[in-house]
Amino acid sequence: MGNEQLVRPAPVSGFPEWLPEVRLIELRWLDEIRRAFERYGFCSVETPSVEALDVLLAKGETSQEVYTLRRLQADDGDDGDARLGLHFDLTVPFARYVAQHFNDLVFPFKRYQVQRVWRGERPQEGRYREFTQCDIDVINVDRVPLYFDAELPRIAHEILTGLGVPAWSININNRKVLQGFYAGLGIDDPLGVIRIADKLDKIGTAGVEKLLASTLGLTPEQITACLDLAHIRGGDAGVADDIRRLGVTSDLLDEGLDELSFVLDELSDLPAGSIVADLSIARGLDYYTGTVYEGKFVDWPDYGSICSGGRYADLAGSFIRRHLPGVGISIGLTRIFAKLLAEGRLETAASCPSDILVVLPNDDRRAEARATAARLRARGYNVETYHEADKLGKQIRYASRKGIPFVWFPPFEDGKPHEVKNMASGEQLTADPQTWHRP
Repeated sequence: MGNEQLVRPAPVSGFPEWLPEVRLIELRWLDEIRRAFERYGFCSVETPSVEALDVLLAKGETSQEVYTLRRLQADDGDDGDARLGLHFDLTVPFARYVAQHFNDLVFPFKRYQVQRVWRGERPQEGRYREFTQCDIDVINVDRVPLYFDAELPRIAHEILTGLGVPAWSININNRKVLQGFYAGLGIDDPLGVIRIADKLDKIGTAGVEKLLASTLGLTPEQITACLDLAHIRGGDAGVADDIRRLGVTSDLLDEGLDELSFVLDELSDLPAGSIVADLSIARGLDYYTGTVYEGKFVDWPDYGSICSGGRYADLAGSFIRRHLPGVGISIGLTRIFAKLLAEGRLETAASCPSDILVVLPNDDRRAEARATAARLRARGYNVETYHEADKLGKQIRYASRKGIPFVWFPPFEDGKPHEVKNMASGEQLTADPQTWHRP
């Protein structure tokens, strides 16, 4: 090497990257998630990483989080990329996609989308600048049946269970319950209360009390009632009776309780404790209009949500003059995965996907080794052929270090049999590449 200055290799904060053995697990998770989405009839779409800024900012919620796009060597006066940005979630691009392809889609349109997103926020545990989201949404013209409000958390439940994620619960609420309850208390700004109540897990009861009084001017009686509602939990539709016992009434509250009860009844066959009606869940974004979801780890209650979403009135309305309500839920793959990795809850082993390493006896037997590997690949195995005629011990150590479970020995001499070594047991037996089956 010359005397040029070396650039110190270091990861960029908030942009996670994994070693091969960890990435293999993440890929398997992604495969499981996609298969689950498809089992329920959701179809895959992928939108560009980049959207026009007016699309990204159509809802005006996260303008401070958007990374804009500009070429480093852009010519003076060249602002062609100045109105482009990286998408910060998958919902806004999906709304644009539906509006753009409206005449080509079959409704209700059930889509899933698994992509990376980018947010310009301060990195901390559970929050990243680049991460993978796994979204499913159902969008329809004029009305989305309430059935889907129950189907989406059922799918998320199936995925989290199948992946073996440690103890968690999917918490469910309904914005109509909150808005109807606050309206029944005579509060003029129910959405303002929702935005403050959504901070309950961050600033605590005292912080919420202070904000409700100082920001919205609520009376002590109203504040007490709001907090009494927020502390209600339940595992079934009986939670509606607990809410009614607070003595507040309104038509919107009744509508929300009916919807919440329907969803809980539909999910009543799932294991106790996995689906919880939690009246503190508010989801502060204004576009939610009904059911809302927030999944949390049981053992790490202060950690961010691991899945979230809800029903919205018309996200595509900014792009097309049609009423297109929807309901969606997002699984925060990177947030879940990174936490389990940090806690030592991921069992890593092999650092490559190979099932078999075919050794190279010597350069004269290279064709035999290559043909053996081809036969095994044709039968569905992932197979490496060792790259040069090193000592046999070195080739076996290579397989051991990479976690390759089987080492295949093609004939070292004409007329000799093939042999395969089980690296776990140490057993080595004769084998035929056309008929051998992995134990």
